[in-house]
Amino acid sequence: MIEYFLFLAGIVLLVEGAKFLVSSSSAFAKKMRVSSFIIGLTIVATGTSMPELIINIFSAIKGQTEIAIGNIVGSNIANILLVLGVAAMLSPLKIHKSTIWKEIPLGILAAFVLLVVANDKSIDNVISSISRTDGIVMLFFFLIFIYYVYEAAKKREIRIEEETIEIEKRKLSSIIFLFIAGILFLYLGGRFVVENAIIIASNLGISKFLISAFIIALGTSLPELATSIAAVSKKDLDLAVGNVVGSNIFNIFWVLGLTASISPIKVPGFINFDILFLIISSILLFIFALKDPKIKKERGLILIILYIVYIAIIIRRG
Repeated sequence: MIEYFLFLAGIVLLVEGAKFLVSSSSAFAKKMRVSSFIIGLTIVATGTSMPELIINIFSAIKGQTEIAIGNIVGSNIANILLVLGVAAMLSPLKIHKSTIWKEIPLGILAAFVLLVVANDKSIDNVISSISRTDGIVMLFFFLIFIYYVYEAAKKREIRIEEETIEIEKRKLSSIIFLFIAGILFLYLGGRFVVENAIIIASNLGISKFLISAFIIALGTSLPELATSIAAVSKKDLDLAVGNVVGSNIFNIFWVLGLTASISPIKVPGFINFDILFLIISSILLFIFALKDPKIKKERGLILIILYIVYIAIIIRRG
């Protein structure tokens, strides 16, 4: 039973570690007189993807590639269907025009890029894997995305989340303590999650992909869920959608790209279904936004039902 406790403890450590790291880094940047805009664009924006990144780095080092890709695909599906679904049930979500025509299509593009790089067998008749070259290409896409966000935010076409945490003044000793605690929590959390996910999967006789796409993905989506709920409570309804879409692009181009650059990711043969489910979910969000720039409760319920359907399918698949 200890593996289940350590697994859940790892999820908590990852989430809290990301908070500590972002809080300390933001406070230090503020002390160095870096603008809130730049802090929001870089430190805070990457904070919600930190748990996925740490898990994937540990997975890559240990050669557990099913966990690495399952974590990203499962987390992105959870972000669209569960996080936005729950947020929409709380209050209708307003979708900004630039999010509809630029960021959501970029999210769909990211999913299509993942589909292409994960299908070497279909294209070249070789064993499918996301190679280091693929990872570098995805990181290049990420740099283009960062440049777009920077330019668009300067023109006020999109908004950068600067209030996910309070960028408050802290003593240098407090900053150092939080930074070290954040690094330690992320390290222990990533190690606990990956090592115990392997044990749990073996004990239950299920795939590591299922553990990562369901349980780990739910855990690592908690920062996005918390941010979206906070945005809804503040009536900052356009930010809730932008946060999720941006995080999904980060996950594929940055987290998966960096992971593949560290160690090539072997792709399980069944992954196309999951990636296609992600693409369909992203396209559905785009269609909803085109019909009405507000995601209302009934559409939020549809998203949640689709997430339950996806989980039921992958559980049955094992």
